[in-house]
Amino acid sequence: METGLTNKTILVTGGSGGIGQAIVKTMIGEAAKVIIHCHSGKDRAVALAEQLPGGQICIVQANLAEEQQVKSMFDQAESAFGQVDILVANAGKWPEANTPIHEMSLQRWNETMEVNSTSIFLCVREYLRRAIEMGVDPSIVVTGSTAGKFGEANHADYATAKSSFMYGMVNSLKNEIARVNPNGRINAVCPGWTLTPMARSVTDDHAAMKKVLQTIPLRKVASSQDIANAVTFLASSKLSGHITGQTLFVDGGMEGRVLNEPDEIDLNRALPKYD
Repeated sequence: METGLTNKTILVTGGSGGIGQAIVKTMIGEAAKVIIHCHSGKDRAVALAEQLPGGQICIVQANLAEEQQVKSMFDQAESAFGQVDILVANAGKWPEANTPIHEMSLQRWNETMEVNSTSIFLCVREYLRRAIEMGVDPSIVVTGSTAGKFGEANHADYATAKSSFMYGMVNSLKNEIARVNPNGRINAVCPGWTLTPMARSVTDDHAAMKKVLQTIPLRKVASSQDIANAVTFLASSKLSGHITGQTLFVDGGMEGRVLNEPDEIDLNRALPKYD
């Protein structure tokens, strides 16, 4: 199905990560012009660009928790391809250490908020300022997490950061954006367990996987492409032009309770082919 993304300039933050790379590949497949943002993963971003010969790609490195670096990122994007039509605010990081909140340092809390919430604010704010000035119909997709819906023990910082924009920001900005541009939209895609390098410590552990799959009706985890497909749908005004303020969960029907007993789970069909 035609997405209408041909020649659109799309900024993908966290474009060098597992889900980010799938989003970039999918957008390039739609003949879009893609700005790949990276922070510490520039080598991965360069390698990704080399896999996509002929694609219109620009790589920008920035710390998204720094206001000036966010502005510079958009300046570089505009220098490469002109106005940014679509923002996919995908960058984020899950802190690996299991830390209950009564043991959590203020430094850990602040770092998690900066990476997963403040960075979204700065990117969305800068994008909207320029979109309004240039007359672009805003289209924003932010990447949340099932942790923002169900919470996550020992990761209250991450769950709080994700829920802050999945619900508070998306539900507020759908109204703000429409007041300045009636075609403007913002939505969230929220992955559950997804086969990415970041999740390998769990997906490679059969006991841990059994526990995870007990809460998922489809009894499998997502591929990065599953998430990229949802992002593409919501980014496209042709496909989802009457959808805004929504949070789409790509989680296999995940619930915050046990649904499947261990002997009902077949690990041979649980994992997609690694991408």
